[in-house]
Amino acid sequence: MKKGFKLLALSLALVLTVVALVGCGQQSQQQPPEGEQQPEEANETAQEVTLVYAEVNPLDSIVGQMAVVFKDKVEELSNGQIKIDIQASGVLGAENDVLDTMLGGGGTIDMSRISAFALTSYGGEKSKLLSVPFTFVDRDHYWNFASSDLAPEFLLEPHENGSGVRGLFYGEEGFRHFFTVDPISGIEDLAGMKLRVSVDPVMTGMVEALGASPTVVSFDELYSALQTGVVDGAEQPIGNYKANAFHEVAPNLILDGHTLGAIQVIITDEAWDQLTEEQQNILIEAGEYASEFNRNISEETENKVLEELKAEGVNVIEVDDITPWQEACKDIISSATADNAKLYQQILDMQ
Repeated sequence: MKKGFKLLALSLALVLTVVALVGCGQQSQQQPPEGEQQPEEANETAQEVTLVYAEVNPLDSIVGQMAVVFKDKVEELSNGQIKIDIQASGVLGAENDVLDTMLGGGGTIDMSRISAFALTSYGGEKSKLLSVPFTFVDRDHYWNFASSDLAPEFLLEPHENGSGVRGLFYGEEGFRHFFTVDPISGIEDLAGMKLRVSVDPVMTGMVEALGASPTVVSFDELYSALQTGVVDGAEQPIGNYKANAFHEVAPNLILDGHTLGAIQVIITDEAWDQLTEEQQNILIEAGEYASEFNRNISEETENKVLEELKAEGVNVIEVDDITPWQEACKDIISSATADNAKLYQQILDMQ
């Protein structure tokens, strides 16, 4: 009997020991020792996001560099949770093609850097004002607008009119200038030329006002159009002119500075609405950072590129008196701003 009792007692002791050990193990999983952190299960619930960003220009252009800075800042602020997939050099199409894709939905393109005038054909009446010829007297004038209380209205216009996109931040590519295949010396030489335009009524009206023939050509076809004589010339900011090698086929650049290359980075409402508030704020903060970067490098980069073009033999024509150009564009300026005359005057007064 004593022997059996001892065996029973030993068995009970073993069972209690196992139970205690299991209990301690469970407790240690639920409550880690002080100073140690619980495994980061929260990250499993935070979904990683990849946003496709379209850019028609190469990454070494002013706007291409801005895109890279924006990407890096977003990924830094989000600890890699938000990734920006930049598709540059027009691989996703020209600006109008990209906009059509974004407005059509489906999520294949989430973001894009566009010229302000690209929204004109999609109801962007406010954005149109930014591309009216001879609106901004210099870069400071433009950045006075971009940092004003008016600026957010322009960014949100396509969202508010139901287009399905919204602006995130501003930038600029420098003033836009005409360039041609054949040598020119002044405004009078543009008369009768076929000059490339995008699908934009303001640009079309400006070209007509200069006595030239506006010819719609997609940006990704512009090089070959210049090479084959489909058009005699076009217009671009200096940086884009060189980055896309247009100087190889149209080596005459006249510095008329008819329009500042105002740009916006936009995102689809569909992509925006899928982000958390924290993620949205990250895009806004990174956008402000990229916008300031753009402001700091644009003029310096443009001046450097201009000297490189001269060294490569490009015929750079200075414009000493811009008055004839302004006079020629007077009617298109008036008609393009008539419906928003008060708002346009506010922009003019910011110089």
